[in-house]
Amino acid sequence: MGEQQDREWTGEAMTQLFHAKKGEVTAVMRRVAEREKISAELVRDEVALGRLVIPANINHKNLDPQGIGSAVTCKINTNIGGSAVRSGADEELKKLELCLNLGSDAVMDLTVGPHIAEIRQTLLDHCPAPLGTVPIYEAIERAGTCEALTADLLFTCIEEQARQGVDFMTVHAGLLREHIPMAKERLCGIVSRGGSLTATWMLHHQRQNPLFEEFDRLLDLCRQYDVTLSLGDGLRPGCLADASDASQFAELKTLGDLVRRCRAADVQVMVEGPGHVPFDQIEMNMKKEQEWCDEAPFYILGPVVTDIAPGYDHITSAIGATMGAFHGASMLCYVTPREHLGLPTQQDVRQGVIAYKIADHAADVAKHRPGARERDDALSKARANFDWDQVFELSLDPHRARMMHEESHVSKDDIKADYCSMCGPKYCAMKLSNAVKAAK
Repeated sequence: MGEQQDREWTGEAMTQLFHAKKGEVTAVMRRVAEREKISAELVRDEVALGRLVIPANINHKNLDPQGIGSAVTCKINTNIGGSAVRSGADEELKKLELCLNLGSDAVMDLTVGPHIAEIRQTLLDHCPAPLGTVPIYEAIERAGTCEALTADLLFTCIEEQARQGVDFMTVHAGLLREHIPMAKERLCGIVSRGGSLTATWMLHHQRQNPLFEEFDRLLDLCRQYDVTLSLGDGLRPGCLADASDASQFAELKTLGDLVRRCRAADVQVMVEGPGHVPFDQIEMNMKKEQEWCDEAPFYILGPVVTDIAPGYDHITSAIGATMGAFHGASMLCYVTPREHLGLPTQQDVRQGVIAYKIADHAADVAKHRPGARERDDALSKARANFDWDQVFELSLDPHRARMMHEESHVSKDDIKADYCSMCGPKYCAMKLSNAVKAAK
């Protein structure tokens, strides 16, 4: 099979899905195969089936592609972006550098307010990971109010962002006018920012969702630049009481129909998943998406498994994310400790990314992915040998591991000792165990 190299627009479909269907292995597919230590032909076949997406806008020139799907390791996405009341390009760039250094696989710019375009360009210029956006935010900022938004302005923003190099876009095209009455019965209503904006527009204009009505127009734009559509869950549950309700599943069924339209148009597509879900309902939610959306990659937020821990939702959601990934989710959208409370700081970003790196890695180990446990075993060997430098190097957050170890010792001379301050030299179980192993 040939290997397609030229990714410039030629007037025909240039998407990874288009080439995969033709049996071609592209340079982008080959890079994903190299990352995942699998064959390029497997990547091609999974892309052709729609079970794997590679968000790779032809205009994102510094992109190092990532694959998202069931045949590859689970990925994590980091949400950053300024708000209308604080943060700017410099602060968000620092967050970008931090999350990439900690191993984030994809990044979403969720900026709202007056600096959307400036922050997005800054992030694109410095982001080798796939970058996503929610175009309705900029469209409403430019319109002035949600009610003043027009379909033409929304599609103008989508096209401009696609031309700029955005790799994947969240669009709430499956939230229909007829779904809104069901959502009114909820305890927390519509908690998705994009979903609530879309619902507000439909109610004001007494019209159907323009992204649904003009979905073919959206597909034409995505096909031109190879933008991957991330079909947003505008009716995701925002509390346990609203989980797995009629409105959530009505939207999910609509998303399944849109998945099939995307694939027929050679547009890559993934589906976004629920927010707050009791632990025992997560497996069922994953299976419904796989069935109704024909195994499209599932990109989930959490799920958050309890509502009572504001300030700790990186933990409540990482618990759910591990279960979701084990049962088939392909990418996990991180949650920070400041979820529901405010715009994340750099420290919040650090804690959120690490929590989700733990979740996706735990799922990969539990699913027995080839090589997934190698790092665990290497770190355990270093710990048994009191090779502290190697322990830190293999840690998800080497800086924090080293800092906590050093802070807990009274003397710097003890830092590389064959014990830690928890047990000391006399009661160290690992040290005693090594002696038992060495005894004849």
